[in-house]
Amino acid sequence: MKYMLMDYVVEAGWPQLTKEEQEHWLGAYKAYMQAMTRAGVLKSSNGLFPTSSATTVRVANDKPQVLDGPYADSKEQLGGFHIIEVPDLDAAISWASRSPTALHGVVEVRPVREGTLLTNDISEYIKR
Repeated sequence: MKYMLMDYVVEAGWPQLTKEEQEHWLGAYKAYMQAMTRAGVLKSSNGLFPTSSATTVRVANDKPQVLDGPYADSKEQLGGFHIIEVPDLDAAISWASRSPTALHGVVEVRPVREGTLLTNDISEYIKR
């Protein structure tokens, strides 16, 4: 089963760290990703640019509204994600708990639905 591990962090905290602290956390994170790679569970991984680079789009009265910045002003921001393939939720939780992000932020674990509305029968998405 595939799971997405989403890293939520307080992005304003990163610039406040010393160079040595930043090097420590980057090294810990690299080691974590290397461990997932060696175990054969890491399928994809990406980081995101800061929320200051985000653009939010919504439609109101049939007109798009484009706003600079993130949709929600929250304590933690989505900083990146990993797609892993493991036997079950317990294994996904185990990998999430090993993430350095779990020490200073939050790692959300969510199952990945295979396919999309374009590739799956839409009846899978309709309540009965």
